[in-house]
Amino acid sequence: MNVLYFAWVRERIGVPREEVETGARTVNDLVVELRAREERYAAAFEDLSALRVAVDQTLVDFDTPLDGAREVAFFPPMTGG
Repeated sequence: MNVLYFAWVRERIGVPREEVETGARTVNDLVVELRAREERYAAAFEDLSALRVAVDQTLVDFDTPLDGAREVAFFPPMTGG
């Protein structure tokens, strides 16, 4: 699965994207796997209320299933103006 990181999430993790082998069933499960990798991931996913997530370019909740997903993107909330 292709995992994308934007803005400060990318800065904390240190890469804009990566290919991830996962057995995660939901976005939350994927976050648990990523947090366990190392401290930089744990820091990036410390406060999920400060993050938004999209699966295959559709904004979703963290309890969304990953069945058949090809891409997951994590980013901070956006503001308009």
